Amino acid sequence: MAGSIVDSLMGMLGPQVIGPIASRLGESTDTVQRGLQSGSAAMLAGIAAKADQPGFLSQIFSLITNPANSPDALSSFASNPGSAAPGSGAPLGDLASRFTSSIFGSGQSAIADAVGRFSGLAGGKASSLMAMAAPLVLGVLGQHVREHGLSAGDLGSALKAEAPNLQRFLPSGIGSLLSGGIPSLVTVAPAAAAAGAANRWLWPVVVIAALILAALWFFNRSKAPAPEAVTPAPVTAPAATLPAGFFKLKLPDGTELNVPQSGIENQLATFIADSSKPVDKTTWFNFDRLTFDTGKATLQSSSQEQLDNVAAILKAYPNVHVKVGGYTDNSGKASANLKLSDDRAKNVMEALVAGGIDKARLEAKGYGDAHPVASNATEEGRAQNRRISLLVTQK
Repeated sequence: MAGSIVDSLMGMLGPQVIGPIASRLGESTDTVQRGLQSGSAAMLAGIAAKADQPGFLSQIFSLITNPANSPDALSSFASNPGSAAPGSGAPLGDLASRFTSSIFGSGQSAIADAVGRFSGLAGGKASSLMAMAAPLVLGVLGQHVREHGLSAGDLGSALKAEAPNLQRFLPSGIGSLLSGGIPSLVTVAPAAAAAGAANRWLWPVVVIAALILAALWFFNRSKAPAPEAVTPAPVTAPAATLPAGFFKLKLPDGTELNVPQSGIENQLATFIADSSKPVDKTTWFNFDRLTFDTGKATLQSSSQEQLDNVAAILKAYPNVHVKVGGYTDNSGKASANLKLSDDRAKNVMEALVAGGIDKARLEAKGYGDAHPVASNATEEGRAQNRRISLLVTQK
């Protein structure tokens, strides 16, 4: 069975995609992540809803299989989202514009507004984000079609089957927007609707018939042989599909975490378990899914999963001590940067304490704009320099 399109798409929305888009829009990574998830889900839901319209899937499939929608184009977009934005002149950007127009038609603005309200994007930024999400959706669908040899009909069936999984990413009320020119994802069976509206006079007949059948069943029950006992076959729940790039990390205490291959969790656990790698003062591990309110030390809710994962690793290795380091870019006053980085580092430490880690095993310090890992001359570099890192001080 082909892998989940939804999981593949959401797995692509990592820091390497979210960070540059957040910088381009001047929004927090948490806001952009919610916007990308809801906007991408709306596109898949729109295709699933229109799959039965004559000619629609053929039109969409021709865009998905267009030579401009190549693996190299998707890879290029993932590393530099602005490269395929509308107006960039890139073939993938123009293709993506036709893609969203085919799905939403005149309802594009209304869908973008719903995504903006859901994610907290102001003004016309939601439309810009949708335009940058479209090449990603188009690319993931193209990748799925190529890998699994799908036809247009196969793709439509796959998306309709996955429609329920999209609900958790869609803004509330977006179904009414999708139904304006796009059939609702959930429809009432025509026969049932007709029975409820036009045939109410049949109910007395149905009740009388039911009573007669019940009487006949009761009369004949004693004459019928006892039914053979049948043991129901066990129902096995389908295995959960992990997002692309994730795997199950098993810890010494039996805990299993679903983590990205390249994330801090895997790097940290591997380092701790490797007895050939001694503790030093230079091996820092960067958190890659922590987000803060802009200019503040307040952790956003999207950070909790990674904080819980790191706490679980520290619980599995009770002898390990760590230091949390906070860093900023060089924008603004150095003194303010130093304080902000220190406050953020301490808040991360307190979050680990709240997760069950003894405070005696932890320390935190802010370094401001010292120790940059990239050039502060570009926005991408400044985004990399704004980070929280972890140093193992005792194994």
